[in-house]
Amino acid sequence: MLLQDKLRAFRKEKRALLATNFYNYETLAGILRAALLKNKPIILQLSESSIKYMGLQTAVAMAKAAVKSAGVEAWLHLDHGSNIDLVKSCLDAGFDSVMIDASEHPFAYNVELTRKVVQLAEPYKACVEAELGYVAKLGQNQEGGGFTSPEDARRFVGETGVHALAVAIGSAHGFYKEPPRLRLELLQDIAEATPIPLVLHGSSGVPEDMLQAAIQHGITKVNLATETKNVFMTKLRSLLTETREIDLRQVFPPAIDEVVSLIASKLDVLDLR
Repeated sequence: MLLQDKLRAFRKEKRALLATNFYNYETLAGILRAALLKNKPIILQLSESSIKYMGLQTAVAMAKAAVKSAGVEAWLHLDHGSNIDLVKSCLDAGFDSVMIDASEHPFAYNVELTRKVVQLAEPYKACVEAELGYVAKLGQNQEGGGFTSPEDARRFVGETGVHALAVAIGSAHGFYKEPPRLRLELLQDIAEATPIPLVLHGSSGVPEDMLQAAIQHGITKVNLATETKNVFMTKLRSLLTETREIDLRQVFPPAIDEVVSLIASKLDVLDLR
């Protein structure tokens, strides 16, 4: 099933897909083991920096081979694509979905670039995600404001034809300095103003009950990245202080297990049935 079709089906059922970034074989393996354990579909995300780190063809080949081996329903998605050349390269490489993020540009430019990506992705039958409003990225001020307005969302979706929209309702990328407070009433208004699935970026550290409430108010895709990196590296750092083992095949598995546990727990949180 195409990702855009799956997201539409989940929106109708007030359910959400988990979309989590992977950074190497180990994090990819942990994510897919959790999806298999819980028998849940999952979106595998690659950021521009991860693509540069692993290499586009290597990352795609590894992801597709791992998904086939695991036997789970999964899609490969470009997270926060910054330009149309990167989007085209990812589509050519076999991505199922791409995000073009022009949210820091003026509304008109965001509309123009997103529309071009939607048109570009059409022959590939790929899903296209965009972002509207201010969702603080790593290192940016989390109090920047710039919430998505329902009217802007309605206009943006109508003028671009985008399949999914990341909205600014109080979340931020990275860990939070203070407990986040999602604006659920605003989210509800946006959901009523737009016919497409809505995306929550910056879910790391958002309380479970708040995530579940966001799903009930219109979120259909929940992005996770920081927590995945954190649990893997925290466990690995602890192991390296306790052993002189140089065999990576002995050191990495316990850190992979931490990723499995995290992703499995998130899949349980998102399953409201």
